[in-house]
Amino acid sequence: MQYFFTVLTCVLAVSFTSSVDADLNLYVDGNGPDGNGSKARPFQSIQEARDTIRIMRRDGKLKPEDKVTVHIEPGVYSLRMSLMFDKNDSGTKENPVVYRATKPGSVRIQGGLSLGADTFQPVTDAAILKRLPEAARRKVLACDLSTVIKEPFAEFKNSYRGVPVGPWLYVNQRPMTLARWPNADAADEGWASFTKVIDKGLPDPKAKDPAKQKSHPGAFVFDDPRPARWKLDQGVWLLGYWTHDWSDEVIRIADYDPQQKIIKLAAPHSYGIMGGTWGAKARRFFALNVLEELDSPGEWYLDRVNKQLYLYPQGKLDYAEIVLATLTQPLMQVRGTKHIRFENLNFEYGHSEGVSLKNAEGVELAGCVVANLASGGISVSGTQNTIRSCDLYHLGTRGISLSGGDRKQLQRAENRALNNHIHDYGLFQRTYAPGIYAHGCGQIVQNNCIHDAPHNAVLYGGNENLFERNEIYRVVMETGDSGAFYTGRDWTSQGNILRHNFIHNLGGGDAEHVNTMGVYLDDCDSGDTIEGNVFYRTGRAIMIGGGRDNPILNNLVIDCPIGLHVDSRGMTWKQWNDPKSAGWNLEEKAEAMNYKRPPWSTEYPHLAKIMAHSPREPLYNPIRRNVFVDCSKEVCHMDGNVKKLLDKFEIEHNLAVNTTGAEKGIAMTKDLKGFTNLSGSESKPIPLGMTVDINGRLTLQQDPRLLKAKASFQAIPFDEIGLYRDEYRKELPKRDPHSY
Repeated sequence: MQYFFTVLTCVLAVSFTSSVDADLNLYVDGNGPDGNGSKARPFQSIQEARDTIRIMRRDGKLKPEDKVTVHIEPGVYSLRMSLMFDKNDSGTKENPVVYRATKPGSVRIQGGLSLGADTFQPVTDAAILKRLPEAARRKVLACDLSTVIKEPFAEFKNSYRGVPVGPWLYVNQRPMTLARWPNADAADEGWASFTKVIDKGLPDPKAKDPAKQKSHPGAFVFDDPRPARWKLDQGVWLLGYWTHDWSDEVIRIADYDPQQKIIKLAAPHSYGIMGGTWGAKARRFFALNVLEELDSPGEWYLDRVNKQLYLYPQGKLDYAEIVLATLTQPLMQVRGTKHIRFENLNFEYGHSEGVSLKNAEGVELAGCVVANLASGGISVSGTQNTIRSCDLYHLGTRGISLSGGDRKQLQRAENRALNNHIHDYGLFQRTYAPGIYAHGCGQIVQNNCIHDAPHNAVLYGGNENLFERNEIYRVVMETGDSGAFYTGRDWTSQGNILRHNFIHNLGGGDAEHVNTMGVYLDDCDSGDTIEGNVFYRTGRAIMIGGGRDNPILNNLVIDCPIGLHVDSRGMTWKQWNDPKSAGWNLEEKAEAMNYKRPPWSTEYPHLAKIMAHSPREPLYNPIRRNVFVDCSKEVCHMDGNVKKLLDKFEIEHNLAVNTTGAEKGIAMTKDLKGFTNLSGSESKPIPLGMTVDINGRLTLQQDPRLLKAKASFQAIPFDEIGLYRDEYRKELPKRDPHSY
């Protein structure tokens, strides 16, 4: 009743004010006594302001077109459930409802439990001390959670992919590392490996044991005796790339035989253990949730039964911000809302995603921080929503997800991700958890900076999506057969444009196979335009994996082992267009879009006639006006079938450059049609390449007269790529030139 009268008092007070001034301003301050929403007596919670607006509209005190602003004072706003907005919270296109921090970065909306430094004390339990490494025993601290968390902690599953069961610990706005071996900063880059398998765990129809006739837990030989130290009955899990370098999974150890040095897993892996892959022979894993390995600053461990939290701090905790993220719902959910804007708010500390927009229209997040979350940052579905100038980092899975529009009718969603800085994501789900995921029809992704992640930067599908002026670097850092931009296995992924992006300094992959790509159009994917991009040290810059209708135009490729790859896998792979093979039902996907009828048949005429025109062949891939600089292995890799089809390819005005005339280590194109070779010398090098300026930023050398004369090349607007300053992003992030 007290809450009702508080809101009613506010409604009466505000209704009096709004009769004089149509603008409604409400104030929130979580640090003061509860008030009526005025500047002198602000609300304590954002929810009170939201509910006041709802009541005023219901009672006719506030018109839909009236301007409404909620001013939120600095403070921590803790949540026990999602902050919810629905259709009743909508504004208008001309006057959206605005929720704004009075000081950018000072409003912390969090879904976790703050822990005081004084709650962490030296470990005194003799049994625990015995399990800890001797060097760490005086450094590890314990926090008794039993007095503040009454409900039991859930247990880890035998296997999982992605987000582990909560909670998770954060100190000073950084996620701590669940005690593991090898350590993440170890000389071996934090991985153990094996090469010998006892049981792949794949179904064997001929096996006498019925359990082995279906998928079952595998087993392998691990020569290092380290597992003998671990208390396996307490639960030890292994995060591994068990067969493919693009498929990670966490599986519990069921048993360890110290004599035979055999680890047996507790659950099957879908691809088996070393079930067959290309790339490095050795398979990788690291162990986690191991109290015996709590030996490094920044590591922690939770005794879930006794509710004891153990931490090896990175320094003194006296003034540390310590949060145990517990909320398993999104911090904020916006459902069916129109025209509402959130400015300069921080959404941090949760064991789910940060912000979820569903069936929204005209909703904007601007200048917000979305960080320290076990799942994704922001998911968007609906139309004309915008994520602008936000910082997203320390995320367990993806950064931003955009979906919406009507693919069948080719109606655009016009959702936008603009000028966002996305980094250090994919911490839990290491593959297919991109910086930006775009699907549906008509998503727009411009001027974002995406870096430092194990796998993709941009994962996309659908139609008419635009990816423009984005900078991407240090992604694909621990995976292989993957790309910074990735899409695959779909004829209907048509009309997408990748233009004027800067992709550089990628990692991961297998150097022998060069299986890291800048743009990867996998498994017959078709309909993408790759135009005016800059690729620098990306592995294979551009890869067309058997698809069609992929124009490769006016790109600049620098210091990449392989500049362009085109293959004919549709002509040679037996699963081509086979509905029984996972994902390969290419024609069936097209039929679902009515691809032989308008608007598809008019927008994509080659697709409409594909089954009557050599559908297995990688046709209609024009390669024009591209410049390849100092490619060390191959300028253009084409398999035997593609070479036989070259008379059907449009290849013209391309340039292969050896900047210094080096006799070894630089590939040229020899007699490939549509290419001109150009060599400089040590004394007079050709001015094409990358340099680092005094601010640590890569700058592009592109001689427009040379390129125009030799390849009809149009200069790329390099200075317009990446983040820019605006009213929300006042400064650009600093760069360490050595990080490239």
